Amino acid sequence: MNHKAGFVNIIGNPNVGKSTLMNAFVGEKLSIITSKAQTTRHRILGIVNGDDFQVVLSDTPGIIKPAYELQSSMMDFVKLAFDDADILIYMVEIGEKELKDETFFNKITNSKIPVLLLLNKIDSSNQEELEEQSELWQQKVPNAEFFPISALEGFNVKNVFDRIVELLPESPAFYPKDQLTDKPERFFVNEAIREKILMHYKKEIPYAVEVDTEEFFEEESIIRMRSVIMVERETQKGIIIGHKGTALKRVGVEARKDLEKFFGKQVHLELYVKVNKNWRSNKNQLKRFGYNNN
Repeated sequence: MNHKAGFVNIIGNPNVGKSTLMNAFVGEKLSIITSKAQTTRHRILGIVNGDDFQVVLSDTPGIIKPAYELQSSMMDFVKLAFDDADILIYMVEIGEKELKDETFFNKITNSKIPVLLLLNKIDSSNQEELEEQSELWQQKVPNAEFFPISALEGFNVKNVFDRIVELLPESPAFYPKDQLTDKPERFFVNEAIREKILMHYKKEIPYAVEVDTEEFFEEESIIRMRSVIMVERETQKGIIIGHKGTALKRVGVEARKDLEKFFGKQVHLELYVKVNKNWRSNKNQLKRFGYNNN
């Protein structure tokens, strides 16, 4: 039997469930999932291997109009998603009527590669709404194969995955078969910490934050890591640390639990907070945090 392999890129508006879907496919918590907009900032490649196939998944940031340097760098990742895909997954959710960016929408409807249109979060709708939405999206994207799903509940996810494998071109594997993703370990440490910040802090704090893991030492029974949370202003530093350090401690404890599950061994995590003025608008700083690949 011939081996199949290809790149599958997932595109959609913020919080539509792209990361949840990718994690359902891969079976590990690779990409951060929270209910605040704009959580996935990097093109994470999750890799799903079978005996005769390899699916390489790219999780792109939600489609937003760029307001500052960081967001325009995030949009570059989305544009890249169109360039190297063998299959495009376009995700919408119940209640959504259109894609926020017209240009992208035209690219999807005129796509030369197979497009799978997934209507997500159907577990939160009723039959009437589901039928109405199904009809709307099938008219809007007539070139796509349509699947109603619930990424969170796992409903119809296997059918989507089986269809992806069917559509893959014949090709040898792109990555070693035991590799789960092409991102280094420190990236997952950063994302785990950032997920907790998104969950526990309000307003602009999560978006003014970047995490940098400065040390990562793996020993036989424990991984020791030291991470710095960068903020733009002194006032934000105070908020992140919280009264007597309680807020920062909570982030550390919860992130450590996730990381122990992810790495499968004990984790010792030290967290610090630093002020790094205007990192979001500084090209050199963005490059340091892995945004500008060009």
